[in-house]
Amino acid sequence: MLALIQRVSEARVVVDGEVIGQIGAGLLVLVCAERGDSEAQADKLLAKLLKLRIFSDDAGKMNRSVRDLDGQGAVGGLLLVSQFTLAADLSSGTRPGFSGAAAPDDGRRLYDYVVAQARQFHPVVQTGRFAADMKLHLVNDGPVTIPFRC
Repeated sequence: MLALIQRVSEARVVVDGEVIGQIGAGLLVLVCAERGDSEAQADKLLAKLLKLRIFSDDAGKMNRSVRDLDGQGAVGGLLLVSQFTLAADLSSGTRPGFSGAAAPDDGRRLYDYVVAQARQFHPVVQTGRFAADMKLHLVNDGPVTIPFRC
């Protein structure tokens, strides 16, 4: 699976003019299932997201995870958005190819799995809508943007 992890002060997803997912401080994660991916990769991604220490502690160092965002027990949000274009192949020509992305049914199954697992292990989980034309609004904090493949 591929992910683009962004530390945000706030983020929201809009579909047809309606906000369908929104968080304050936390992680906006664009998620892409690749051909051959399984629940094992999804589990690894979620484990990384929940433990990733990219929020500042009192000394200004990246030492806090989304689970302990403010250091006083408050948790940050996870906004999980499907994004098959992360699998874009730009190796030839000027039009990207997407043959590395999972087939739509597999992509949806794995995205839904990540969301369901996230909701079991984290109290603040919002989502986009699979295969929808979404508009993302975000304030990238830092900016901190980290690509991840598992």
